[in-house]
Amino acid sequence: MRWIRAAGRGLLVLAVVLAGYGASGARAAGGLEGRGPLTLATAGDLTGYLGPLLQGWNRAHPGERVTLVELPDSADETRAQMITDLRGGARSRFDVLNIDVAWTSEFAAAGWIRPLPRDRFPLGSFLRPVVDTATYDGRLYAVPYVTNAGLLLYRKDVLAAEGVPPPRTWAELERAAKTVAPRYGLDGYAGQFLPYEGLTVNAAEAVYSAGGTILGDEGDRVTVDSAAREGIGFLARGVREGWVPKEALAYTEEESRRAFQDGHLLFLRNWPYAYVSASAPGSALAGKVGAVPLPGRDGPGTSVLGGSNLAVNTHAEHPDTAARLIAYLTSEGVQRQVLTRGALPPVRADLYEDPGLVRRFPYLPTLRASVLTAAPRPKSPRYDQVSMVVQAVVHDAMSGHSTPEAAARRLARELADISRRG
Repeated sequence: MRWIRAAGRGLLVLAVVLAGYGASGARAAGGLEGRGPLTLATAGDLTGYLGPLLQGWNRAHPGERVTLVELPDSADETRAQMITDLRGGARSRFDVLNIDVAWTSEFAAAGWIRPLPRDRFPLGSFLRPVVDTATYDGRLYAVPYVTNAGLLLYRKDVLAAEGVPPPRTWAELERAAKTVAPRYGLDGYAGQFLPYEGLTVNAAEAVYSAGGTILGDEGDRVTVDSAAREGIGFLARGVREGWVPKEALAYTEEESRRAFQDGHLLFLRNWPYAYVSASAPGSALAGKVGAVPLPGRDGPGTSVLGGSNLAVNTHAEHPDTAARLIAYLTSEGVQRQVLTRGALPPVRADLYEDPGLVRRFPYLPTLRASVLTAAPRPKSPRYDQVSMVVQAVVHDAMSGHSTPEAAARRLARELADISRRG
């Protein structure tokens, strides 16, 4: 998944607020020593926010200037270029890396990023689940920068006209998708079902929302069980019965957002940026969109955590400066700008309860609830292989090429093969 798009398709615009950077980030601790210039590698800066941000940092820290290295917008290409560089060891160009939350375990297990001392960063101020995305084998290897959780967007004007509340369970969603949507010329439900990282997210959410898991805590054991069959079955049933349009099998975040915003869907699973876009002045759906946590088998479901983490190259020459830069980027002032200027979910918990921010962004309570009950994607040192298997297996089931039962057996078998090779 494209980390920027998964977190809101690059809507992030940050202001430079140096006052939020605390004294705790200014001391060397935990073996991180050395100050000097850095490079910061990230996926393509689609909105131009990083230039002004780093100019402000560089003016305040002339001896610790940060140079931005922009990689391709594609997550696969960004990851490939980061790995190529990191394998260069001491010749690496990148000091601080802005990585998708799903890459932390892989990069840590490979020895490409260094463990970080917890007391250098305001982890206690973050939403609790986001910290788990930055850990591997019980140690902190990155610091959460932007978080995200999936929401169920719905046409509140349509449901209100029918006297139907927004769904809390799969059964309620299916019923409305089958009966209400056709009366208004709408398709029922869609998510991100093209075989790419977005389908891994949607599939994991379905399994989690059925009460299951896919891998053990560190990817050391396969935990696929009957809940995986139920989760895959929910997605496959939608296509088979027609309340998920077949076109959705080719949807990424943007195709699904456009389908909803153009008035073709009753329900959509997407990230909060899609709510912001559909509700914006000038949108045909302005004032007609609601958002609730994802439904599950027996009640509210479980979202997968999105977003990005900041990590430090094991061979960075100035790790103390790197840690101080990360502390700044996660300071309260900068995190507030992540929300107010970028409409992106910050990692700071107190921002979700700020009355002024809630008035401005009314979806914040729902988003907070979704993040607090969210779970990371399966952790594995071979996450890329795990994700490709999940995508292939689930897409085959949704396309009608296998049954949910056969898909669950195949998923368990192929994930076990990956674990054995490790």
